Amino acid sequence: MSKAIDTLTEALKIAEANRPRVGGFPYLAEVLRRAGATRNVWSLPSCQSLFLTQDGPVVMQGKPLVSGAVDVPAFDQAALIKALRVDQAGESTFHEFLEASWRAGVVRYVVNLEARTVTYQGCNGEEYVEVYPAVTIA
Repeated sequence: MSKAIDTLTEALKIAEANRPRVGGFPYLAEVLRRAGATRNVWSLPSCQSLFLTQDGPVVMQGKPLVSGAVDVPAFDQAALIKALRVDQAGESTFHEFLEASWRAGVVRYVVNLEARTVTYQGCNGEEYVEVYPAVTIA
């Protein structure tokens, strides 16, 4: 394995072991940022995650949300915001959040770990940008 994969894998383990149920994403993002990740690009519904890190790019392939040919849902910002708030309250799993985002028409989202923003994108150029808070890690 490469240094990029080793560093990223270790950061993900640390974040998973220590992140709070409520507000877990900002904690995860800060752990990744400290480990040298600058961006994380998610492609839905394939659940492919591309990490851009100081040690090089790493791709992780998750379990796809769909198989075969399917219609892409229309972008629904209100449904996306609802999915975000449910997740931020600790009331959904990550997989449930991905499913709800897909149903809201999100085909891609980009986490800018330096700017602390997440840009959710629909297939016709729609975007919703959300800023997440900085967190302090002991």
